Order: sequence, then C-alpha cells, then structure tokens
Amino acid sequence: MDNYHFLNSTRKDPLKASAEERINNFNEIYSNFNTETSVDQASRCIDCGVPYCKWSCPVVNHIPEWLKLIAKGEIIKAAELSNETNSLPEICGRVCPQDRLCEGACTLNSGYGAVSIGNIEKYISDTAFAQGWQPKKSSIWHKDKLVSIIGAGPAGLAAADFLTRSGIPVKVYDKYPEIGGLLTYGIPNFKLEKDIVLRRRKILENQGVEFILNTEIGNTIDFKEIEANSSAVFLGLGTYKALTGSLNIKQGTAVYMALEYLIDRINSIFHFGSAAHNEDKNAEIEIWQQSSIPSLKNKDVVILGGGDTAMDCCRTAIREGAKSVKCLYRRDFQNTPGSRREIENAIEEGVEFIWNTQVLDIYENNQGLSLKTVETELKKEFNSKRLMPVLKIGSEKILNADAVIIAYGFNPNPPQWLKENFIETDDSGRVLVSKKAENRLQTNNPKVFAGGDMVRGSDLVVTAIFEGRTAAESIKRYIM
Repeated sequence: MDNYHFLNSTRKDPLKASAEERINNFNEIYSNFNTETSVDQASRCIDCGVPYCKWSCPVVNHIPEWLKLIAKGEIIKAAELSNETNSLPEICGRVCPQDRLCEGACTLNSGYGAVSIGNIEKYISDTAFAQGWQPKKSSIWHKDKLVSIIGAGPAGLAAADFLTRSGIPVKVYDKYPEIGGLLTYGIPNFKLEKDIVLRRRKILENQGVEFILNTEIGNTIDFKEIEANSSAVFLGLGTYKALTGSLNIKQGTAVYMALEYLIDRINSIFHFGSAAHNEDKNAEIEIWQQSSIPSLKNKDVVILGGGDTAMDCCRTAIREGAKSVKCLYRRDFQNTPGSRREIENAIEEGVEFIWNTQVLDIYENNQGLSLKTVETELKKEFNSKRLMPVLKIGSEKILNADAVIIAYGFNPNPPQWLKENFIETDDSGRVLVSKKAENRLQTNNPKVFAGGDMVRGSDLVVTAIFEGRTAAESIKRYIM
C-alpha cells in the first residue's frame, strides 16, 4: 500500500443529483462508487499510527484494515471485516454523520481531505451482497435457547444479528408491518432507500431470525408470555415522545410533530403493510389522499430544530411542493447537533435557515399561524459542555406561516407493561441498566436487557447498533 497516494489523489465524493432534479423525487441523491474509484480512495489512507477514525466510531469499526483490503481489491474479506463490528454497515454508510465521526477524525483532514470512509463502507456491503456474499454464522444451533427481541429498529436488528450468528435462535417482535423502525418509517428515501432495509431483512431471515410483525406487546401479546417462553429478552423500543420546548400547542392548529409528519409521508408513498408498497418505488409525490396530515404544497412552512430529523422534515416539505421552507434554530451553524452535509443539502434545495432564533409562542391568526420569536446569543455557562443560547431582550419578532413542524427531539415513552412488569426507568422514562462489564445493559430483571435510544435517549443509528450488539454479548454470557 502506497502511504503517499494521498499526494497524488484528492478526496472524491460520489456524484450528487442536482438540486433541481432531486427535489422532484425521493430517490437517494448520491450515486455509488465504482470499483476503480473505491480502490483509489481507499488507497489514500496513510495507515497512521493512531487510527483516530476507528476510535471515533461508536462501533469501533476496523476502518484502516478494510480500507487496505479494498485497496488490494479483496471485497469479500473487506465485507467480512466490516460486518464483524457493524450489523448494518450498508445503512451506516448512508445515514451516519461521518463528518462528525470517522471522517471528521481522519488525519488527512488537515489540508488534504479526509478519506471517503462512508462511501467506501457503503460500496463494500452493496458490492459483496450483489456477488452473493452472506455474513458467516455459527455451525452450531442452540435449539434449547431462545432470545426474544422487542423492537425491530437498529438496536434490535443488531442484537438479532449478533445472536443468530452465534447460533442462538431469535424472535423479533415489532408493532409495524415492516422492520427497521425509524430506518424505514422515519428516515426519508432520499437518504436511505427502503430496498436497502428490506434486503437486510432477507439476510437476517437467512441467518435464522424470525420476525413477528404487526404485533404490539401488551395488546396483541402479553409480555409475561414472551418472557416465560424466552431464555432472555432484549428491549429496543426507541424514543417516540416528541419534545415541544414548552410551547403551548393548541389542538387543531397546523402544528405537527416531526416523526408524526415523516411517518405519515413515508407511509403515504410506500403503503407499508399493503401489497402495493413494492410496486413503484418512484411513486408520485402527490399522493397525499391517504395522509392524516394535509398537504403542504404551496404553503409557507416553518421547521423548528437543528438536528438531522429537522433536516429530513425540511427536505421532505420541499419535495412536497411547499411554497417556502424556513428552519429556525436557537444556536448557529457551527453548533448544530446535525450533520453539516445535511444542512448544506437542505440549503441547495431551497431551505432558508434562520440561526440564533428561538420561538416563544405559536398562535393562530386570520391567515394561519404566527410565531413569536426572539434572537439569541451563545454564551459559555458553568458546567455546560455546549455554548448555551441566551435571549436578547428587545429582539422579538413575528413570523407568519401556514404550517409548523417541531423537531426538537424525542424522549422515551415507556409502555404501561414495563411498569406492570417492574422494569425500572428514570424520571425521563429511560430504562435503567447495568454499566458493569460482566452484565452490561441488564435491567433490574436479570432476564431482561435493554439498549439504544430507550436507554441513552435519542442518538445516532450507529450508537443504537453498538448497544444492541453490546447487549447481545451480555445476553450470550447470561444464557450460555
């Protein structure tokens, strides 16, 4: 491997559809690397002594190692190594904020451009799967064991992957008609096409995972029945309770929660749970007749929040044909929690950002909605890791809109059956788990483990994968 290749080859990113083209459909906006480009870009890795890219990755991917393999053209070995630490690498390659994680930590960032880690990660799995490769699993199948997983989101899928590849049978329960959780129902197709998630479902089923969908615990089936028939149980329910930032939202107004909006729009396009959902992946955008939220076409829309979910809402509203889309956030661009790349994509597509602005109130007017806003300035406060927004007295303004979408984040919404089965949570609803190495992520019920957003609060897909795999390791020790 030529450790000086980076001097002769600059960083390359995949071709991106023009804003004018991509706002008219929900297709992924980036093309894929071909073999030649992947080899060239992987060869830019300088194999630095301390692999900062690896240690900044929540699942501690073997990034330098699989970059070397791709540089040598060994795609199958690279896929095996990639899937060894990450249960959903083809998804992380698409939705991870690499600019804040692995690529942000790349040594070449200082003047040469980071290695295109995310796009190579995507290339590895996509290419290997196309060649018929499947993840390896244990030759021993422990028929006397069974782990039940509640929640088919990233944490639950990662736990299922680790356990079945270890030879332990798994049943995964989910209330939705398709797997993936927010991968399927919350992340728009222009970031993650649903065929990618459906392909992973087939791979997991080939490994031995049994999915029991359209099944709500406490309603369709009792938790006690699942627990009694399982060697262990993993909870990966995610976070779905929207934060409103103390705003008083009046019922019946055109104010919507981010997930409510995204789930509605994705379902109205793909008809998940029906025979129609695979018929036309490029479905026309104007099919809102099945939506519970009225069309935003030709409307002035305001999105509140600065994270990736806010960007998803902004860019979905643009594709829906909104007259204007404004995004308000109380910090500045440099202090947003989301991916800088996603913000840049949103700006290209026509979203207007109003930084350092906080909404104090939302009320109805004769034409629609009025937002009372105030400017903020960022200040360092004692014991705070982030700069905190402070209101600038006298800077109040009124902003009018036809519709508002709130994307302030989410808290866990623990179901009643958790309490009925004495599984402990904290004041915010997050499930309490052990932090000890020998039984990480075990709840106060020794048979029940939990991980992902319902334990740590809303976070990245890759951190949920890490916790799903970590819990699976603990479960394996517990039942074996």
